[in-house]
Amino acid sequence: MFKKILIANRGEIALRVLRACRELNIKTVAIHSTEDEHAMHVKLSDESICVGPGPAQLSYMNMPAIITAATMTDVDAIHPGYGFLSENKRFAEIVEEHGIKFIGPKSKHIEMMGNKIVAKKIMDENNVPTVPGINNVDDINKIKDFINQNKMPIIIKAASGGGGKGMRVIYEAKDIEKLIKAAKLESKKIFNDDTVYIEKFLINPKHIEIQILADSHGNVISLGERDCSIQRKHQKIIEECPSTILTTEERKKISTLCINATRSLGYEGVGTYEFLFENGKFYFMEMNTRLQVEHPVTEMVTNVDLVKQQILCAFGEKLELKQNDISFNGHSIECRINAEHPETFIPSPGLIEQYHPPGGLGIRIDSAIYQAYSIPPHYDSMISKLIAYGKNRDECILKMKRALEEYVIMGIHTNIQLHQKIIKSNEFLSGEYNINFMSKFE
Repeated sequence: MFKKILIANRGEIALRVLRACRELNIKTVAIHSTEDEHAMHVKLSDESICVGPGPAQLSYMNMPAIITAATMTDVDAIHPGYGFLSENKRFAEIVEEHGIKFIGPKSKHIEMMGNKIVAKKIMDENNVPTVPGINNVDDINKIKDFINQNKMPIIIKAASGGGGKGMRVIYEAKDIEKLIKAAKLESKKIFNDDTVYIEKFLINPKHIEIQILADSHGNVISLGERDCSIQRKHQKIIEECPSTILTTEERKKISTLCINATRSLGYEGVGTYEFLFENGKFYFMEMNTRLQVEHPVTEMVTNVDLVKQQILCAFGEKLELKQNDISFNGHSIECRINAEHPETFIPSPGLIEQYHPPGGLGIRIDSAIYQAYSIPPHYDSMISKLIAYGKNRDECILKMKRALEEYVIMGIHTNIQLHQKIIKSNEFLSGEYNINFMSKFE
């Protein structure tokens, strides 16, 4: 087993990885910016090293500094968490070149799935259902033919995109050229790649994702689905497992297709297939080649520690779990607690004056904040994940309502009030919400 792992991240995910390492008897090295000197993952790690000033580009995305930290501390592996460099092909390559294990897929798979046009082609070849679309956006006649076949609206997407960047929805043909140009400019600015493509735009779909786990020996399993439809500006807010709409047959069918595609690729580690689901049909969007923020809801329902499994697979261990070992018991919901105003959504960094997390049976908190901790302004606003588990969805919702009422974070604004409104809404209670649900709060 690995003797020492550097955690190339911060916040709750750094702490989550640290805990898994500790339970596997693996030493840890925490990296941190100057602003994170007093962060919880730094306090609890066996070693820590500063890799730069506050801004992420100068610290948590500073590849030379991170590699230097890894070689100085003589680590066996690097765990990237999610975000930052977790899906950076070049970072994975550099880690590999230094004889250090990157706890994630091979760099070639990060590259494949990082380009959505390439990823979609691979899925088509493996019979994974995809959204109808075209890659050539320079031929107006082909775009018009596509519209005639698939009707309006259509959507422009950045090939290297994510988080809703480089996307434009076209409702009228007269706007095609203008919006393509706008999408290309935004994509070039953010991703340094102006390649875009066009797809049919689904009006009211669900956002469903499939969690997979694969070792280096060809063994692949699915750990079911998550419903991530409650999102704002393409950023997820609430996730739940299992979904309220998939039948056992639908779950088995799409999971089998994802397993087969994963095995065909020779993919290793954890990965998530993201789909839009409308009128009983799945449409592949992308594959995330990393651990997801929302992985805890899967862990709660399957009783599988995904981070430990990820580390074991990276070391070369064979999966002891078989597909028949995976059962789905009960229901789990995750609320992302953000340091932001619940109505304006303006970020709210600053000093936490009072902090009291909820507890009780079926409640899990994944967070690295504490009373008197000062939230820096440089990073994502998510400061905590509140996860509830119940024997069924109704019980889970009641537990989440209670936990949200108990959660005390004073000194900053949070979106706890927003979560309370959402889970009390008729749409959420019925489970019939879709990706447009949050528009009523904007």
